[in-house]
Formats: sequence, C-alpha cells, structure tokens
Amino acid sequence: MLNRRNLLKVAAIGGPTALLGWDRAPGGPSAEPVALPAAPARSAPGGRAARIVPFAHAMRVPPVLSPVSRTGSSDLYQLRMARTQVEIVKGLLTTVRTYGDCFPGPTIRAVKGREVVVQQTNDLDVHTSVHLHGGHVPSRYDGLPMDLVEPGETREYRYPNEQVAASLWYHDHAHGLEAENVYRGLAGAYLLSDPHESGLPLPGGEFDIPLLIRDARIETDGGLVYTDPYACPHMLVNGKERPYFEVAARKYRLRVFNVSPNRHVSLRFADGEPFTQIASDGGLLAAPVQLDELTLAGAERAEIVVDFARYPVGESVVLENTAALETERPEVLRFDITRTAEDRSRIPAVLATLPPIPQATVHREFELTTFPDTRINGRKYDPDRTDVRTTVGTSEIWTIHNHLTRRPAGVFHAPHSFHTHLVRFRVLDRNGEPVGPAEAGLKDTVPIHPGETVRIAMTWGDYPGKYVYHCHHMVHSSHGQMGRIDVLPAATEDPDQELGS
Repeated sequence: MLNRRNLLKVAAIGGPTALLGWDRAPGGPSAEPVALPAAPARSAPGGRAARIVPFAHAMRVPPVLSPVSRTGSSDLYQLRMARTQVEIVKGLLTTVRTYGDCFPGPTIRAVKGREVVVQQTNDLDVHTSVHLHGGHVPSRYDGLPMDLVEPGETREYRYPNEQVAASLWYHDHAHGLEAENVYRGLAGAYLLSDPHESGLPLPGGEFDIPLLIRDARIETDGGLVYTDPYACPHMLVNGKERPYFEVAARKYRLRVFNVSPNRHVSLRFADGEPFTQIASDGGLLAAPVQLDELTLAGAERAEIVVDFARYPVGESVVLENTAALETERPEVLRFDITRTAEDRSRIPAVLATLPPIPQATVHREFELTTFPDTRINGRKYDPDRTDVRTTVGTSEIWTIHNHLTRRPAGVFHAPHSFHTHLVRFRVLDRNGEPVGPAEAGLKDTVPIHPGETVRIAMTWGDYPGKYVYHCHHMVHSSHGQMGRIDVLPAATEDPDQELGS
C-alpha cells in the first residue's frame, strides 16, 4: 500500500533529472550519463504516438453537475473517481481516471454565499486528494497533499464560497501522485458567480464556455502514456484532440484553463485578430485588456471575450499555440462560424473594483531551484515541518526568485508556476518592473521564468489551519518543491498552539 511514508519516498526519487532524462539536464547530451532510479509514477513511451488529424472531433462542453439534494443554504453533490474509457483520438478508446465518468470532470457552478458540499468516493486503486484550486476553504477541506482519500473511501469536502466570482478548478493533490492523477484525468472546472458579476452584460448561458486545455500522448493502441511534455504531441480541449467547435456570429465568453501538469501554452488566433481579457485566476480585472496572445503557465486561468461576428457565416478561425515545439502542430481548436444569433452582450469599460494592494508588515524571500533537484529555499517538502508561520489578517510581501540562470534544452521545465493555497495575491513586479494590466488583477498562480524575481502581496485569511504553497509545475511539486504554511488565529500569542482545522 502506498502510505504516507511511501508517498514521500516517491516524491524524493530522482528529482526532475529523472523525469527529464539526463540529456535534458543542463549540460545537454554531452554530459556524462548517470544511472537514474526508476520513478514509479512515470512511464516512458513504449510505442508510437497516434496519428494527429486536427479537427476530427466536435468539441464537447463538459456537463454541469446537478446536486443530489439542496437545503436553504447549501447544495450537495456526489462524485465517484473511477476509470473510464473515452474517445480522445478519433477511433481509439483510451482509459482515463475521471470524476463522475467525465473527462475532464463535470463543471460545478456555485454562487457566492451558498455552500457547496461534495462527497468524493475513490473507486480507483490509487490514493487521491481533492483540492479546489483558488478556493478559500477551511484546512480540513483544502485537499492537502497528505489528506488522502484511500481506495474505497468517501470523503466530504465543504466549500463556503465566500469569495468573489472566479473561474476555479478542482483537481487531485495526493503528494507524489498529483501530476499523474491530473494527467490521467482528475480535473474539472468550478465556476463561482456573485451578484456583481452576474449583473454585468457579459455573454452568458450557452455563450459562456469553459475550455480546459492540456497536452497528452496517446499511443496507436489508445493507451495514455504518462511521460514528459516533450513527448506529448496531442493537444486536448475539453477531452478531445484538437477539436472543432461550432459558434454563432456573436460574442462569446471563453474561460481558458491550462490544466496541463507540466507545460505552458501561448494562445493566439491564426489570423492575428485580437480578443479581450476580462478576468484572471482570482476574478474580474478592473478593466478589459485587449490582447493578441495569451500565455498561461500550468494552473493559470484567464477569461476572454471573442466577437465571432467579425467573421462571415461559413468561415472558420483556428486558435493555435505559439509555444508548441518545432516538432508539434500548433493547432489547438478550430471555431466554425455556422449561424447568426442575437447579441445584446457588451464589455463594460469598468469590470470590478479591486481591493487595495496590501501594505505588508512581513517580508519573506523564496528561492526556487530546479537542478540537481527541485527545492524551495534548499528544502524539500516535509509535511511534518512548518516552513512559514503567520496569522489570519497578516499582510505580507513574498519575493520569489527562479534560481535557474540559463534555459536548459527545451522549455517546459525551466519556468516555475508558483501557487499559494487559501489566498489570492497581487503581483507587484517582475525584476523591479511593474506588471502589465492583464496580470494586475487577483491571482493565485504566477509564472516565474529563469532568472526572474517576482514580488507578490497578500493578506492571510480567512481560516486558520495548515496549508501549502508550491510550484504548480506538477512534476516539481511531486518531487518536493512545496512548503507548509501554518496560519494561526489572529488572537494567538503562543506559536505552538494547536492549529484549527
């Protein structure tokens, strides 16, 4: 059985060099080969990748999950984690790990002030832990790396939804297993609304679409091989390989999620036409921002509005990934404009009033190292060690530095994607330069490129308890690039007082 101790052993084996292969470590193929221990949670490609035929599939919109019961203040949902066969590449059946037999998982739509209760049953043969990414939840429901749902068990998660509207997502967080569990399908969208956001004249209903984007490697026999992103040529949107999606000639709100465990994406329309970003990880921006390309690190989200009325009915436009490798096809998704539709939506000039940037009373520094293995401030994750101790209501500035000074062969393992549980933060600057408006909103995940120093500001709340911060490049967090933070009640004077949970 993979118990707590064995999970830590899995996380310690080999480091990222084992995952990258020695020829991708700094020094390149001329470096002296070393004998690497086998990483039990990773497979190498054993056959040929399935042939890529773009736009063979219609894109599906993940179904919205219905509650099994409701009270005056909460909605109860039930989900089962289990293996399911799905058609990702046309004509091939692939076994994946799913929530509710859906790949990706069904969308949960929540409303601010109304509690969501999810009973998760693990019918897999691996441990899991369900984390609501971006959610402000009590520690006992956060899905911490060692709060495992063992095979055959059911665990209840309660989400109070006392935060502003945002595009969140739920995914596995079992330490040492999270990268593979998410790669094999344990991820889904969680869309939180509030009265202010619902009252804006943005596109809604069937014109409000989540796009969960990720890479994969599907073999010619349909097998889903867990390997590094350099060997993952298939790009999936909502579980289908490079699909097409029929749209009306009008505005759409597209909620874009990068749920790839180990790669970033840069998205643009092939014809170069711009679009409008209206939200980032933590909710609406203060004002809309026009872009012609959107880059998302692992776990980042952005909401954009695209007006397909600029195209005649019968035309198509392709969304492509400019961060694709030279060996990969750039296409991600084709939009086919098939009809007209009434459109009364518009993008307001002012979207939200953002809270003021916290005035820090505490400053901390974090150094992220990649080679010879992944660490934060020279340490690997230990669930029994407190790395940061703070209190509810404390405002802090964190200075985070990517220690890697040169980019190794390839691109996917060089940046970090830094994520804090429990709080949203504001990105202050990169290398001393203020960030642009698209990155100036509320965030919970921030990319940090080789040699970069990024400063973020946050105020800790709303719940005391144990939480974590980590690189959301899931191979990095699986191998220990994570720390524990203990948030104490504001009135606590004894730092050794037992934390609430």
